[in-house]
Parts: sequence; C-alpha cells; structure tokens
Amino acid sequence: MSYKIVFFDIDGTLVNEEARIPQDTIEAIKKLKERNVEVCFATGRAPFHFKNIAEELGIDSYVSFNGAYVVHKGKVIFEHPIKPSSLELLENHARQLNHPIVYLGHEECYANADNHPHVIESFQSVKVEVPGYHPHYWKEEKIFQALLYCQEHEEHFYHGKFPDLTFIRWHRLSMDVLPSDGSKARGIEVMLKHLNLSPDDAVAFGDGLNDKEMLSYVGMGIAMGNAHEELKPFAKFTTKHINDGGIRYGLKELQLI
Repeated sequence: MSYKIVFFDIDGTLVNEEARIPQDTIEAIKKLKERNVEVCFATGRAPFHFKNIAEELGIDSYVSFNGAYVVHKGKVIFEHPIKPSSLELLENHARQLNHPIVYLGHEECYANADNHPHVIESFQSVKVEVPGYHPHYWKEEKIFQALLYCQEHEEHFYHGKFPDLTFIRWHRLSMDVLPSDGSKARGIEVMLKHLNLSPDDAVAFGDGLNDKEMLSYVGMGIAMGNAHEELKPFAKFTTKHINDGGIRYGLKELQLI
C-alpha cells in the first residue's frame, strides 16, 4: 500500500517526556517529506502550544483541539467550537465542585481560577506557559476545547451528565473537554476530503486515549510502544517506544522511508 499522508500525535508520539523530539524522529520526518508524503499533526494541543514544534519540523498542516480546528498549509479549513450553552452548564457545575477549568480559543487560553496548583502542574508537565486568569473568557471568544481539573475518582460527576460534551483524561489531574461529536478522526476526515484522499491513504501514529478514533479510522493506525494499554487494541500495529526510534521504525516497516 502506498500511503499518501501521515498524521502524528504530539505528546508521547513526537515529543517525549522531556519535551524533546528525538533526533531519529526529526530525521525520519525529513525523509518522509522528501518522499512527497503529506505530513500533519493530529493533536489535542492548541495551535499556539505547538508552534515551536511545527517550526522545528517544518509542518504547517494540522488537526488540533482533538479535531475541532483544522488547518492545511496555514489556511483554516474547519472550525467546530463548543456551544456556549454547554460551556455555561459545565462552568456552573464545576464551580459547585471547586473544579477549575481552562478554556482554549485558537490564539489564547485562560483559566477561571487564579494560579491553581493543578493547572500549574499540568501545564508545566508539557513544558508550555501556564495560562493567565480570565474567568469570563469563555463568554467572549470561540472555545474549541476546555481542560477540566478533577481526579479520576471524581469523573462520575461529569460522565453522562453533559450530552453535548465528551471528557477524555490526558493528565492525572485533568480531562480534555470537547464536543460529543468531536474527535481527531472527524478532523482527519475533513483534511482527507480537502485533499481528495480516502482513509485508506492515511497513516496515523498515537499513544493516548484520545487517539482511539483516529487509529481506528485511518488505513494504518499505529500505536507507540509507550502507548496507553487501552489504545493498543485499536491499532493495526504497535511500533517501538518513542525513545527507541518508534517513529523511524514504524515508517520503515511501512516502507515510507
């Protein structure tokens, strides 16, 4: 199979726990681009949280916010913000439980709690700037994703109670909040239609729980060796650990480099 496009998750797939891109990954992606294969990110991150990574790898097409904001060659081709009414319900519910929220627009993000230690810890873990305090940001801008701060034993306060929202854990202290019909797969579908490609033309690499739909949707879904164990059954192939040349090994197995 001659694949034409490859989607890469970022954290745990391209970027390791030290927030660095392994050199063999950088070289593999360079070779992939030299073979005229389209290269895109498919990430839960906001665009402003991977700008330096995009510049380092020379990638300007991406599915961001877990599918809610899609850009091809620097041009926005799809937006799917969360409904303000859903955000208001979530805001009121979470406030009663003393659970802070970070709201993400396409250019900025803000927390509704000032210097909350859980917000600080989670943002520092992925080596990005801690958001400022702006409790009404969600009323003023399009919000493509939110980060809800609660621990795993508190998830029952949210699951099944917001029909328009999906909650996916990304950190021990926090869950991604996205539209219930949103996923990386939906964003990838938009990108493929824009390029007149089919899912069978696509490869995707991922490691987290938010990659299940993506790996199931494309023709070749690949889980990293360091992937969450619940993700691996959704992949057709599991490559090596990110720090053991996982991207290079996977691309070589597919004869893409």
